[in-house]
Amino acid sequence: MIGRLTGTVLEKTPPQVVVEAGGVGYEVDVPMGTFCQLPAVGHAVVLFTHLVVREDAQLLYGFGSRAERETFRRLLKISGVGAKIALAILSGMSTDELAAAIDGENITRLSRVPGIGKKTAERLVLELRGKLGGHGAGLLLADATAAPQPSAQDDVTNALLTLGYTPREAAAALKTLPAEASVEDGIRHALKALAKP
Repeated sequence: MIGRLTGTVLEKTPPQVVVEAGGVGYEVDVPMGTFCQLPAVGHAVVLFTHLVVREDAQLLYGFGSRAERETFRRLLKISGVGAKIALAILSGMSTDELAAAIDGENITRLSRVPGIGKKTAERLVLELRGKLGGHGAGLLLADATAAPQPSAQDDVTNALLTLGYTPREAAAALKTLPAEASVEDGIRHALKALAKP
């Protein structure tokens, strides 16, 4: 099991980052909260990781904190929640927001995440109530801000589609973005817009 990855950011394509460690480039899928706080390409990063081994693939997921990784692992234990949905949940809300939604039995908020229906939201509340929260962020990401890129809107759209939002939802969210938003800011802004009722 790969539990932690320390290296240099080689590429950033939401929701994936390529981290070079020991001469090997690891493709790591990360939630949008972690992606938005990644340092610029060429800078050092530390990610807590979870490896999923399937018949057809070995997938590495990365998180900015142990708490976020622990929440991801708890989500995977819920029937009907796979790695893609767990990543979408953690992309749509922080661990503290998720804990508040679960403890407050906010089925409506949970159901706004792509791939989460009412039954799955109710199952999350039933199985995770009182088991999450109070972790804090504790990110170990180096501090650097990515410069705005000409293809920022394309990257934001691709990230939203990867997370399970429809092209129509992604297009509507893009209309709310500030003109000069970077990829990270655009994703953060779009996710907030999509979370509103």
